[in-house]
Amino acid sequence: MSARADAADVSVVVCVYTEERWEDILAAVASVRAQSRPALETLLVVDHNEALLDRLAREYAGAEGVRVLANAGPRGLSAGRNTGIAAARGEVVAFLDDDAVAERDWLLRFREAYEDPRVMAVGGRTEPVWASGRRPAWFPEEFDWVVGCTYRGLPPGRVRVRNVLGGNASFRRSAFDAAGGFATGIGRDGGRRPLGGEETELCIRLTRARPDAVLLIDDRAVIHHRVPGTRERFGYFRTRAYAEGLSKALVARSVGAAAGLSSERRYATRVLPAGVARGLRDALLARPGGAGRAGAIVAGVLAAAGGYAVGAVRARRSGAAFRVPVIGAVREDAGDDDDKEAAA
Repeated sequence: MSARADAADVSVVVCVYTEERWEDILAAVASVRAQSRPALETLLVVDHNEALLDRLAREYAGAEGVRVLANAGPRGLSAGRNTGIAAARGEVVAFLDDDAVAERDWLLRFREAYEDPRVMAVGGRTEPVWASGRRPAWFPEEFDWVVGCTYRGLPPGRVRVRNVLGGNASFRRSAFDAAGGFATGIGRDGGRRPLGGEETELCIRLTRARPDAVLLIDDRAVIHHRVPGTRERFGYFRTRAYAEGLSKALVARSVGAAAGLSSERRYATRVLPAGVARGLRDALLARPGGAGRAGAIVAGVLAAAGGYAVGAVRARRSGAAFRVPVIGAVREDAGDDDDKEAAA
């Protein structure tokens, strides 16, 4: 493959798992098919749900450029993404959440960045679409990552970053050849706890395998992510922050705390204190939600720190282990023998 990516060489992977998001899935696929620079293909990877797999297969039977696949690995988002990567024909593999829609120039912006052959990954900006119609007054923008969106504190424009965010991201296919796929055992696995961190772990592993690799975020590559009412509640906010702490402990165990927490240190020491100060200022000025936002930031930090502490202890006691698949070997009949096991 050439180092220079072309718009026709982009495969888009959408991982799906429940029929409850049927309309969202159709909207996500429609947004990909409406791109100003079309994708080569859209791959719908179904996570161990035969009813959804059959329904989607019927829906897109004969549809040009859409393929429906079963997750060939264990249950979870990482294995679903790895299945999509292994099946993708494009030089660039992009990922879109199943409850998001991409703006018309989403893939165009990714393509522009890949004109530089050093670029191995490009992410974009994810805007929340609140079920209630507007952001809850208490919900701080600094914590928009809780609902899978771009948060306050990320630099604007097209900038170099440590890691991209997985729901709106793309990778050059050769990145997976160099570093392997998404590690299973980190991130969401179909359980109740909303874990994450698999993108961070992969990106750090990638830059170790390819020290010359450039990873970017371009805030013109925009998607709109639906936030259901259940995720607008403080209970979910706290649970997700705690789960992020658990996930960060696994990432740090995998790649070391220096790399695994480098961006988080700046976030915790600069971005969050500024957010608390803004909230308190707004409270003094009698602006709605100011005190709530300041309190939510403090509560989120405490929840994440608690999760990290618990996760670190568990990892030390149990010897956290996960698998990094060799993507070239991932097929529907592939087993664990094709994986490299990484034990922390």
